[in-house]
Amino acid sequence: QVQLVESGGGLVQAGGSLSLSCAASGRTSSNLRMGWFRQAPGKEREFVAAISWPGYSTYYADSVKGRFTISRDNAKNTVYLQMSSVKSEDTAVYYCAARSRGWPNPVRTDDADYWGQGTQVTVSS
Repeated sequence: QVQLVESGGGLVQAGGSLSLSCAASGRTSSNLRMGWFRQAPGKEREFVAAISWPGYSTYYADSVKGRFTISRDNAKNTVYLQMSSVKSEDTAVYYCAARSRGWPNPVRTDDADYWGQGTQVTVSS
């Protein structure tokens, strides 16, 4: 089994930056494809960003392209999401996700095999 633990959420002003981290552990955590999804109140969970193993390819939702950057440190089994120029519509619970096989393109919520518990990101205007 795989465990995913997010950290780094919180309150940020519109236009500011915030960084999220997700540490993976467990039997098959060493070569996972990793990603981030989010769920705003009253809305369905949606894809944000994903990264391949070992990290040559990245995928982004159109809504965050150019503002968010996903990266990974394979030695630490950790994936990061650097959020910049945040907007009020970025407010959501952000979930780390992982997949044993390569991500399809486009990435859908159903494509994730494992999920973290989520971390709240609130953007104040």
